[in-house]
Amino acid sequence: MAQSSAGILMWRRRAEVELLLGHFGGPFWAKRDAGAWAIPKGLIEPGEEAEACARREFAEERGVTPEGPLVPLGRIRQQGGKWVEAFALEGDLDADAIVSNAFTAEWPPKSGRFQSYPEIDRAAWFTLAEAREKILPSQRAILDLFEAQLFG
Repeated sequence: MAQSSAGILMWRRRAEVELLLGHFGGPFWAKRDAGAWAIPKGLIEPGEEAEACARREFAEERGVTPEGPLVPLGRIRQQGGKWVEAFALEGDLDADAIVSNAFTAEWPPKSGRFQSYPEIDRAAWFTLAEAREKILPSQRAILDLFEAQLFG
């Protein structure tokens, strides 16, 4: 059975609508840009509601508890088979001030050396067009859902 995740796409109004994405941390993603950004999301725990999971993951990956009503965008299925329940939240935060949780990975592979890395090493605001270039290809459908919700 495919796993289910939930996440929040934060957005703000400027000259153009801007979306907040996070760049994956760790050495595998260090030199990648296009396709290396994502919304904060994570696995829905047994008995947990999707909205509660989305808020928890946002707080873990951005260091800020998201306040305000979440707008359900729908579900997408990522390339690996995982389902993602996406929500939109209008808000604003200082992308340079994010504080992400960490993970441990063996690096270099098969070296026996384990190091800690931030799950998200930086965040940035992007226009919708820029976000389409930056976001993981398997999450682009979330931008489609957002665009349909906002402009549809």
